[in-house]
Amino acid sequence: MNSLKNKVALITGSARGLGKAIAERYAALGADIVINYSRDKAAADEVVSNIKAMGGRVIAIQADVSKVADIERLFAAAREAFGKIDIVVANAGIELVETPVVDFTEEQFDRVFSINTKGSYFTMQQAARTVADNGRIIYIASSTTSFPVPGMAVYGGSKTTPRYLVDILSKEIGHRGVTVNSIIPFAVDHSGIFADPAAYPDLRKQLLDSCPMGRLAEVEDVANIAEFFASDLSSFVSGQHLLVNGGATN
Repeated sequence: MNSLKNKVALITGSARGLGKAIAERYAALGADIVINYSRDKAAADEVVSNIKAMGGRVIAIQADVSKVADIERLFAAAREAFGKIDIVVANAGIELVETPVVDFTEEQFDRVFSINTKGSYFTMQQAARTVADNGRIIYIASSTTSFPVPGMAVYGGSKTTPRYLVDILSKEIGHRGVTVNSIIPFAVDHSGIFADPAAYPDLRKQLLDSCPMGRLAEVEDVANIAEFFASDLSSFVSGQHLLVNGGATN
């Protein structure tokens, strides 16, 4: 079993969904956890309670990753609480689906890119500045960055740009033993836009039809890879983008 004992992990957007699953997995492996949320304090408090029930050390910090000052405050508060940061997961994001190119608005574009692109860029920048030597930086991308899906131009585009930052950052800070990688999940069931099983039935069918395994991803599928990238097993793996998609071609 992997151990993250004596490590400190900061996960953005970790009050629910993928971020929650990753935070709880890291806590189960012994890491101290920094939960980040933007608006839903009650959900963040629930994750804190879950981790404390495991016997873990955890704090929750409100910060809007679309604001650089909030990101800087988030990292400063994490270091003040735990003295260091070893693992950063840039997970916070929002989705926009079933919106053709001819229909999306400037407001939608700005909101999605401000969180998914700007937020991820400055989260990883701050991580590069503050993460301990031999640390880990992990970006949660999307399979739409590998397989274009109609109706997801804005969302997929916003998740593509930070993948390039992973490539560059892995070269710029690799001399410190810090690895920088991305996880590219397929659509995740019971999370995000599919938190409601009845939501987006046509899109769900399209995605299921494209996957040889006949299912969507689950949060634990992604947490498994987040565990690998955070552990010593991946100490010589950097600048990589790992699809978690069951062999799907869309």
